[in-house]
Amino acid sequence: MHVHVAPTGKMQRVLRVSLVATLIYVVLTFIAGLRAHSLALISEAGHNISDALALLLSFVAVHFQTRPATDEKTFGYQRAGVLAGFVNALSLIVIAVFIAIEAVHRLSDPVRVHPRLMMIVAAAGVLMNGIIAAMLSRVNTDVNIRSAFIHMLGDTLSTAAVIMGGAIILWTGHSWVDPVLSLGIAALIIWSSISIVRETLNILLEGTPRGISLTDIRTELQKITGVEDVHDLHVWSLGSQTHALASHVTIADIPPSESARILDQIKAVLHQRFHIDHTTIQFENSGCEVAHGCVMAVEKVHFHAHHGHSH
Repeated sequence: MHVHVAPTGKMQRVLRVSLVATLIYVVLTFIAGLRAHSLALISEAGHNISDALALLLSFVAVHFQTRPATDEKTFGYQRAGVLAGFVNALSLIVIAVFIAIEAVHRLSDPVRVHPRLMMIVAAAGVLMNGIIAAMLSRVNTDVNIRSAFIHMLGDTLSTAAVIMGGAIILWTGHSWVDPVLSLGIAALIIWSSISIVRETLNILLEGTPRGISLTDIRTELQKITGVEDVHDLHVWSLGSQTHALASHVTIADIPPSESARILDQIKAVLHQRFHIDHTTIQFENSGCEVAHGCVMAVEKVHFHAHHGHSH
């Protein structure tokens, strides 16, 4: 596993500053929401609590991701960030549902709000969330940081909407604008979170990484001279940036020195074309039953080699 110390250090500093600023804003927004009777502001506080949790999870995950592999954790902690992103996005969806339910109640039973206080607090929020989103965008390298970035960007937009809502209430006196805004914020949260849930769940369930086709890999490998067949092919993600591959490759009954040349070419193709560096290739010189995980040879295997290559 590669440990990029400098970017990680910068990432941790950005997350630390963002976390402190967000927690201060949560307290400010919640108190102001209660005083202004604004559900939109209280929902913003709820949204920002989840963002604080997101930033905390991201910070912890970045710390864990730098830890080296051990005999117990042979791949290290590369999925810590993926797990953080998943929990993060899931918690946001739950909060959004509660905000939407409360907003529907408010529509049938309107509460008078104080738009000026709404607008002042929301303006501070736009400034803070905008700065944090800009900082995160500069270190936006994996799904963990991207989930935190999407949250802060969503916050910036939804807080800007609260300012507009405050202005409309101030001009028209229509308090129903506040719960309608809350519904909009809830929809925005759910929309931005679902894509993160899908991506992280795919990684956790060891699905084929997005943008990678097994058919393309098989086709490219079968173009290599000496490769007769590629089967029992698996590609999965160790983390949001690192992919791994395992496959059985049928070759002729040739000396190990000749098979080493084929292995080098396979690794080169996987690295250059698909950016896959962690590979386990098993050579065989007979057909086998794929249905049984490629463990039952059709005819006697004369040559069986296992090559592992890891970065």
